[in-house]
Amino acid sequence: MLYTKKAPKRAYYLSLEFLMGRTLDNALLNLGLKKNYREAAKSLGFEDFEELVESERDTALGNGGRSSEPLRMSSRVTSTTTRSSTLIGLGRLAACYIDSGSTCELPLWGYGLRYHYGMFWQQISADGSQVEAPDPCLNHANPWEVHRPDVTYPVRFYGRAERIGGRKSIWSGGQEVVATAYDVPIPGSYTRNTNNLRLWDSKPKRGFDLNSFNAGDYEKAVENSNSAEALTRVLYPNDNHMVGKELRLKQQYFWTAASLADIIKRFKQLDEPWSKFSEYVAIQLNDTHPSIAVPELMRIFVDEEHITWKDAWVITHEVFGYTNHTVLPEALEKWPVPLFERLLPRHLQIIYDLNQDFLTGSEQCSPDLSSQQLTIHRFGNVTNGITPRRWLDQCNPGLSALITETLGGDKTQWLKDLTKLEGLLPHADDPAFQKKWADVKLQNKQRLAHFIERTMGVKLNTSALFDVQVKRIHEYKRQSMNILGVIHRYITIKGLSEKDRKNVVPRVILFGGKAAPGHYMAKLVIRLINNVTKVINADPDVEGLLTVLFIPDYSVSLVQAELLIPASDISQHISTAGTEASGTSNMKFCLNGGILLGTVDGANIEIAEEVGEENGQSTRTMSAILPEKYLNDLCLRFPVFFFGHLAQNVEDLRHSHQYHPVPLDEVAPALGVVFDVIAQGHFGDGSIYETFLNTIRQGDYYLVSDDFGSYIVAQEMVDEAYRDTASWIKKSITTTARMGKFSSDRAIFEYADEYWNIEPLKLE
Repeated sequence: MLYTKKAPKRAYYLSLEFLMGRTLDNALLNLGLKKNYREAAKSLGFEDFEELVESERDTALGNGGRSSEPLRMSSRVTSTTTRSSTLIGLGRLAACYIDSGSTCELPLWGYGLRYHYGMFWQQISADGSQVEAPDPCLNHANPWEVHRPDVTYPVRFYGRAERIGGRKSIWSGGQEVVATAYDVPIPGSYTRNTNNLRLWDSKPKRGFDLNSFNAGDYEKAVENSNSAEALTRVLYPNDNHMVGKELRLKQQYFWTAASLADIIKRFKQLDEPWSKFSEYVAIQLNDTHPSIAVPELMRIFVDEEHITWKDAWVITHEVFGYTNHTVLPEALEKWPVPLFERLLPRHLQIIYDLNQDFLTGSEQCSPDLSSQQLTIHRFGNVTNGITPRRWLDQCNPGLSALITETLGGDKTQWLKDLTKLEGLLPHADDPAFQKKWADVKLQNKQRLAHFIERTMGVKLNTSALFDVQVKRIHEYKRQSMNILGVIHRYITIKGLSEKDRKNVVPRVILFGGKAAPGHYMAKLVIRLINNVTKVINADPDVEGLLTVLFIPDYSVSLVQAELLIPASDISQHISTAGTEASGTSNMKFCLNGGILLGTVDGANIEIAEEVGEENGQSTRTMSAILPEKYLNDLCLRFPVFFFGHLAQNVEDLRHSHQYHPVPLDEVAPALGVVFDVIAQGHFGDGSIYETFLNTIRQGDYYLVSDDFGSYIVAQEMVDEAYRDTASWIKKSITTTARMGKFSSDRAIFEYADEYWNIEPLKLE
């Protein structure tokens, strides 16, 4: 009602994922009511309030962790040809932004889809393979959503588009479904402001066909209902076949069309002319999935509102912003023209017209298109962030309490201004404070160990170094190198005398993440991880020195990410340089005092720039061009462990692999030994993994062999650093203290100030 009365300019965030996680605990913390509810629950007989909190099921509106420092294109959008992310973490990023929007009292709404089934429930079979099972996240409804049967919009597919002059068309026929709204309130932290996340569910325009049923055609009787409801049934249908591609494109258009219809309806209530649309509306497209919104808004303006083509494009141009997260070729979302033309005939006309305008304008500037540099008017960069309310206060209450005690005052002061964490720096060398810090870390390890023993039956050595890599399983993220490094560590320990083993730094190595159902190689890596785990954890020679686990069905829920992240001593972010904008997951680990091990890429660089400013030295700008021979020196000076080749070397190395291959034993002798052990069947039938091993022997597109030696050296440096307890704890404290830049509050204010032109509006 506040926004309706005051009529400010609003921003709308369109994201195909919103990984909000468990709502109860987050809402109670944001509202400052957790203590009251704990006492109330106890009076009702719930002695263990945390068990009550954990019983809430995640609403599976997303898939995984997200990139930092995206290349962001503002409102000068000139084409609907967009670049996609790799479908990881859009939901976590969007959840942080929506939370920060409410906390910062900004008029920001989210729009997404109300999936009935999540991506899938990951199970691990007896042979170590990933098995996908349905994840019916709405089987028992969602108590946090409000059904809005009064907010519905028709959405059309297929049919025909007939031009009627002036670039206008009539789109008719085909199939119509109804988008129905479900609202999820997003309360801000210690403010009365609450924003909204509106999710769309698909319903048939015409339901059960009684005539067909009476005629004995039972399948046709429910055909309309099944077709409509399939749109919001599953998150990311497999698009390895044409039916999956079609359903995915339908999902994207359905969601954006309903969202734009809702935005336009709200604007019309202001009774303002269309020329002022951009003064009241800013729309942010979170990656490629909502890019169809550009021709859809043009269609509405030209065909339904009878705005001239030229004026419609001016308004559209001013309204949209687009966030690009990665430029991986495999992530470029493409649609076959015949499919697009059949499903959205009017939109293909508009895209052709926009392309013609763009090329015509380009020819007028330079007839020689072959030598012309096409430029976009406005690019910008916003480094992403995470919400400290959830990713420190909620998931790590012990550390939150210690920080508040040390900084003084109320915790809301630093939770709303994360730069205040720098107040911890004067205490980093204080032995008493270091002990308190270490005690919190130990308690978090014990909490995770208890959960793992209870759910997986494995005991963890909580005095060991906890080494965590939790991400979507993919070749470029190189979980492969991690598990190959684990095997190398195992072989090395096995080769030591009993006396020398006493000097080994104990490790607990934890993996987590899902592989896309159609990604064979990623699933093979999961199988290898699980079979290596069986052998190592059953070997008495390494008991207490090396434990490896794969956490099934990893998610952002309390019992997984919110237990793993606070317990980590080191986290791995080891994608091939140049392939990753990197993730907000590294920010979460570092905010909780975890040390980073990674390649010189993406947000790893920015984190090093922030946390590495000790003794008057800085990695700023230097890290982007750092010669590889100095990587180890950087690790010694700063609380970040870098390794591997730099992005500018990657293509030359790939070229060498293709045209001047060198035997694996020469490139990485230690890796050759690891391959021999796998092939000999030490971890089950070695022939199963030959396909995977050959991708590294031949071609090695992701440079596992090239980076392996540097990776092992970096791991040895981690061991050496961990032996010096006081120095390690200081690195941990410094890392947390320097993470102020990576708050999503800062990021959302940058969007608001520099791109959306919206201002805070406080509910008194």
